[in-house]
Amino acid sequence: MKVPKEIRTYCPHCRKHNLHKVKVSTSKYKAGRSLAWGTRKHERKLAGYHGKVKGKAKVRKQGIRNKIMLQCSGCKKKHETVVSGRMKKKAEVARE
Repeated sequence: MKVPKEIRTYCPHCRKHNLHKVKVSTSKYKAGRSLAWGTRKHERKLAGYHGKVKGKAKVRKQGIRNKIMLQCSGCKKKHETVVSGRMKKKAEVARE
C-alpha cells in the first residue's frame, strides 16, 4: 500500500489542519517484559527440578494494523494514525 510522503491532515496538538511528514511505523511483535511476575515465575520453574512448564498456546493471530507516524510541520510534534484496518499489504512511503 503506497502512502504519500506528505499528508495534509488534522494535528491534535495545534488543533489545525497542517501538512505532515509521513513515516511508516507498522510493528509486528514486541518482546514481553523480562521483570514481569509471570516471566520470572516461568524462569524459576525452568531453572529448578520440577515437571515441564507448559509453553504458550498456539493461537491464530489477527493481522496487524497499518500505522503511520505523522510529524506536524507547524508544531513538530508526532502522532500515530491507522491507515487502513487490518493489514493486507504493508504500508510504504511512495518515492517521487
